[in-house]
Amino acid sequence: MFEFLEDLWSFLRVRKKIWLLPIVVVLALLGAIVVATQQSALATFIYTLF
Repeated sequence: MFEFLEDLWSFLRVRKKIWLLPIVVVLALLGAIVVATQQSALATFIYTLF
């Protein structure tokens, strides 16, 4: 996982696409929320946010 993040960072830095970093972070956080609430009691509270 660390190697992937390192490659992603070097790609963004070399290609001057640093502006993509917030988009990638938000998508990763939303994906983590979906995975965490798949079979959880927190799901009802998360669904009320959206």
